[in-house]
Amino acid sequence: MFAEYLTRGVKAGLVAGLVFGLFMAVVANPLVAYADELNHAAVEESGHSHEAESAHSHDSEGTHSHDSEETHSHDSEETHSHDSEETHSHDSGDSHAGEGGGHHDSAVSMAVTKAVSVAAGGLWGVVLGGAFFGVAFFFLEPAIPAPDAAKSYLMGLAGFVTVSGAPWLVLPPVAPGAEQSLSAATRLPLYAGMMLAGALACLSAGYAYTRLRESSGPVPAVIGAAVPFALLAVLAVFAPENAVHGALSPTLETGLTGLFAFGQVLLWLVLAAAHARFRPSSESESESAIPTAGRDSAPMAD
Repeated sequence: MFAEYLTRGVKAGLVAGLVFGLFMAVVANPLVAYADELNHAAVEESGHSHEAESAHSHDSEGTHSHDSEETHSHDSEETHSHDSEETHSHDSGDSHAGEGGGHHDSAVSMAVTKAVSVAAGGLWGVVLGGAFFGVAFFFLEPAIPAPDAAKSYLMGLAGFVTVSGAPWLVLPPVAPGAEQSLSAATRLPLYAGMMLAGALACLSAGYAYTRLRESSGPVPAVIGAAVPFALLAVLAVFAPENAVHGALSPTLETGLTGLFAFGQVLLWLVLAAAHARFRPSSESESESAIPTAGRDSAPMAD
């Protein structure tokens, strides 16, 4: 029985991971590369401005003598003209071959990067599918307050809240190259702690909904299920603030953040849909088989 649950979760994770990997390779990675180029350009521009300021301050202190400038310029002109005549033909011949090789190398590198993104997405999907829809779903399925067809989607929602939603309340996605005030040694435990808090909030919400629905009805059950998520938001208020500073425009930073969030929503939605699609047909047929067996057994009793 456990092997069937695990296989179903891994299959759903593979489908969702491949979709997520294609999304990263085709949409997200080019935009991230563009953001990296803007960051490098901003760094180089700031470096050039710093060099210009240093050179200006150096010139204000004094200059070299006039004779040394004439001697240097005369020697450099003779040397440059002699060397350039000998090497120009050789360099121009090699440059065309280098351009062709550079285009080929860049195309191969881009193809390899896309293949790695798809493979990494598939692997990540398999891990999530096996952990949440294989192991966790095996133990939690009886307690999930939903019809069998909707349990996969509730599990996907809980997985998104645990892995992404709750940690993002404290550490939202940041653009490439952005500087963060909290160190990595602080961010990693904080992210893990918010993941644990998100998992506990999901479990508490399911428990509260089940108990209140039986005793008080659906409306109080929904309100009670929302309380753990409200407490999760309150917990995020008391977490240390992570100030982010980057060279990108606010519009591009917002677009990248939205892109990262959309990628995670897409991953969990496809994961839940694939898991529901891979639901064994015997589970749906078993409900109709029970009354059928009862009708068939009646003549035999006579």
